[in-house]
Amino acid sequence: MPAEVGTRKEAQQSWLSSLAVYLKPRVVGMLFLGFSAGLPFLLLFSTLSLWLRDAEVTRTSVGFFAWVGITFSIKVLWSPVVDHVAIPYLTAALGKRRSWILIGQFGVILGLLAITAINLQAVPAAPGSSEMVSPDRIWVVAVALTALWIAFFSATQDVAIDAYRIEAVPDELQGNMAATYQLGYRIGLLAAGAGALFLAEYWSWQVSYLAMAALMLIGVATVLIVREPEVSRPAGSILQEEHVKAFMAARQNLSARKRRMLGWFYGAVACPFGDFFRRNGKFALTILAFVSVYRLSDITMGVMANVFYDDLGFTKIQIAEVTKTYGIVVSIIGALLGGLLVTRFGIMRTLLLGAVLVASTNLLFAWLATQGADIQYLYVTISADNLSAGIAGTAFIAYLSSLTNRHYTATQYALFSSLFTLFGKFVAGFSGVIVDAEGYVFFFIYASALGIPAILLVLYLMRHMHREETAKSEA
Repeated sequence: MPAEVGTRKEAQQSWLSSLAVYLKPRVVGMLFLGFSAGLPFLLLFSTLSLWLRDAEVTRTSVGFFAWVGITFSIKVLWSPVVDHVAIPYLTAALGKRRSWILIGQFGVILGLLAITAINLQAVPAAPGSSEMVSPDRIWVVAVALTALWIAFFSATQDVAIDAYRIEAVPDELQGNMAATYQLGYRIGLLAAGAGALFLAEYWSWQVSYLAMAALMLIGVATVLIVREPEVSRPAGSILQEEHVKAFMAARQNLSARKRRMLGWFYGAVACPFGDFFRRNGKFALTILAFVSVYRLSDITMGVMANVFYDDLGFTKIQIAEVTKTYGIVVSIIGALLGGLLVTRFGIMRTLLLGAVLVASTNLLFAWLATQGADIQYLYVTISADNLSAGIAGTAFIAYLSSLTNRHYTATQYALFSSLFTLFGKFVAGFSGVIVDAEGYVFFFIYASALGIPAILLVLYLMRHMHREETAKSEA
């Protein structure tokens, strides 16, 4: 009995130690940086779509605004700039990561302020007419360009925050950083979704977006308070590295300016990708395949979710309360639980659990499709789905973070995050076709089946890692 009591106390202390990690200053700071990253997302998509429809903008035009989201999937193209270029004066004062986060935040704030100044409101079809029509096309184009501006700076902020998150703490705390990032991100989604709609309903869309711009100051204050990661190498130092110097020296036939340009491209763009394949060999292709399919199941399902709820007969208020409010709370719990599981049981086992849960819970939607608009069944389905998504999301972020070389943090992480969203969005684009052809039950079974490759690849990765560890111990 005394031994059992001792073991129980040790387990309790271990769990308490895992929870105490969430009180570390940098882990807490990631909560507010996650909020700053999540806030602009819905303001560019579902919330902006409602504003456009209120202004009588056509559904076709509203649909085109979805292309703004491609910006987040191609951020890898300018991530080398974030990784290596110094911002005059600002980088010297704040450091490489914090200066770029701040640039992204100010860009988002300016864009949100600009969008409130655009004359986006319906106009009478004719003098004295009660019929309202879309505002002049020039205003719609102005909103589109402003949304693109916001998306660019929001994606830039994401690149810098991801790099900061990875560099700010050691590997064993990456699960906790991922959890608090997700927590803050989802609170940002709640503010930009339900919060922005509430303000628009009782005041105006302009007041709503002004308030969102003010909330971005939370992220600005966080950047000014937190410390720059110690491991982050100085921006602009790339041309001083030995391998880059050797590359430039082998091209003496070129002018000094061309050699500097090629040297920068070699160090900032070629080296990060070359480093990943050098460290992992042919197995790098397996890792990239896994990254591209891990979130495939829930991304595919998510595209048709709101349409499904509406077609099933749930009211917009029910959808908002259960999926947008209650669901976000559950996903936050899942994200924090995922962080604890990563700390206690490791990334790979938590990844496997997340993959199994995501694929399994999609089957609940197939079951819900046969039950009709029963609010209790919707609560059950949303609880399971969002809890599993939170666990899987935290484990996946921690895994992607573990893949990066801290010499090329921003560029390599941007590559991984771009890869999984691009492929997922491509496959998800056919969701409506499948629903129209086969119905919702078949679609959700299909979405669940899309999670099987991720489960198999996690098992293969775990086996590969075990063999490597065994080989090292025997050597």
